Amino acid sequence: MDVINLSTLDVSIIIFVINFLLAAVVVFIERRDIGSTWAWLMILFFIPIVGFIVYLFLGRQLKQKNFYNLSSEERSYLLSAVDEQIHQLQDNRFFHNDLLSKHSDLLLMNVKSSNALLTLDNKIEIFTDGHEKFCSLFEDIRKAKEEIHLQYYIIQRDSLADKLRDELTKKAKEGVKVRLLYDEIGSRRISPAFFKEMITYGGEVEAFFPSFLKLVNFRINNRNHRKLCIIDRKIAYIGGFNIGNEYLGLDKKFGYWRDTHLKVQGEAVSQIQGRFLLDWNYAAKNKMSFEPYSYQVGKHDGKSPVQIIGSGPNTVTEHIKNMYIKLIMSAKRTLYIQSPYFVPDASFMDACKIALLSGVDVRIMIPSKGDSAVVYWATWAYAGELLDYGAKIYLYEKGFIHAKTIVVDEEVASVGTANIDTRSFRLNFEVNAVIYDEKVAKNLYDLFLQDCQDSSELTMDRYKERSLGIKLKEAITRLLSPIL
Repeated sequence: MDVINLSTLDVSIIIFVINFLLAAVVVFIERRDIGSTWAWLMILFFIPIVGFIVYLFLGRQLKQKNFYNLSSEERSYLLSAVDEQIHQLQDNRFFHNDLLSKHSDLLLMNVKSSNALLTLDNKIEIFTDGHEKFCSLFEDIRKAKEEIHLQYYIIQRDSLADKLRDELTKKAKEGVKVRLLYDEIGSRRISPAFFKEMITYGGEVEAFFPSFLKLVNFRINNRNHRKLCIIDRKIAYIGGFNIGNEYLGLDKKFGYWRDTHLKVQGEAVSQIQGRFLLDWNYAAKNKMSFEPYSYQVGKHDGKSPVQIIGSGPNTVTEHIKNMYIKLIMSAKRTLYIQSPYFVPDASFMDACKIALLSGVDVRIMIPSKGDSAVVYWATWAYAGELLDYGAKIYLYEKGFIHAKTIVVDEEVASVGTANIDTRSFRLNFEVNAVIYDEKVAKNLYDLFLQDCQDSSELTMDRYKERSLGIKLKEAITRLLSPIL
């Protein structure tokens, strides 16, 4: 047998060719943001071979055409409702009040971009405390008569998860159909075996993007970050709370957990159900039929107009980011933002700067301590840049703030799962509710002001006092921000 001896030069040439071909894929085949492209090129050329392995797990993009494998009939049905509402909006047949008319361009963009139908008759309840949110959720689960659908990014292996499992098992025993979808990486300590008894009574549990033999996951960078619960097609929950004791403020590292979650009743429940249905049918062997859910109206006597915006790596357009930017550009007086991670791209930063230069009172609240050092220092870099334009930056001191909210002029707001970073804009599956209701927006506005009492302000003088080491961390993390 001949033995092939490769010299150091030969190995170097092979590595160079591999990196060159992979770089060609990144630049010419995959349609990426320019900042993300350059970041990946740096990784490929400065850490060859290792960079290739990192790319396999973190860099590959999802297919975008018909990701959910909808049939032609299903696509036709969904698009027909969208087309009908587009015509109604364009003909001014859908504007029941001045607020909807004022934001007609935002409404139309969300329908065209994300197929986010506007619903008018919703009742909204806001939760900021984990104990209150889960008390309400468990009470509604106990009252369920037909079905319970849950979807969470993180389900911890702790007492709160035990309680959820026990409550769901009771309902499954009663004949209620229970379906639970969790993210494989976010809920890495959970498996269907944790819900074994519930499953024996007819409950179903599925993982989104499961790992191969629990060891290898080539979709580790594309997480399903949505947190939803739909009960009997009448009540839905959407927002930032996952399932875990830390969300009750029981983790010593984080302390009190400040989040924002919504309980929704009305026609928007069907739209939230639709998001769950798509993800469930992608992940599950036992598919749900579209028909019973597509025609479900779920009317209520609420007064809040709502759109449900979904976004993910399966779409070319960054729906939620565009919605955020459109909200920012609509602000005339105030723009209040809360996010645990503030690592925006250039377009989002430009929108904030334009608002500031236009005289809008822009206030941004971020944690005083982060759960990720890399993202935390990048957050400081971007927040600090906006200080030059007159933004007010608040550092939440009471515990950890995990809320993802934007409130504009005390009249329209967004609450959901999407942070202000590249991960939420491009890499994760996210979902947000946009509420066109002055009462709800005013409540969120007042909650922001209350949180300011538990925060310190990051002034320009304070920002300039940071050490050389912190400045270096900011510079490095900002450079990597397109792929964080």
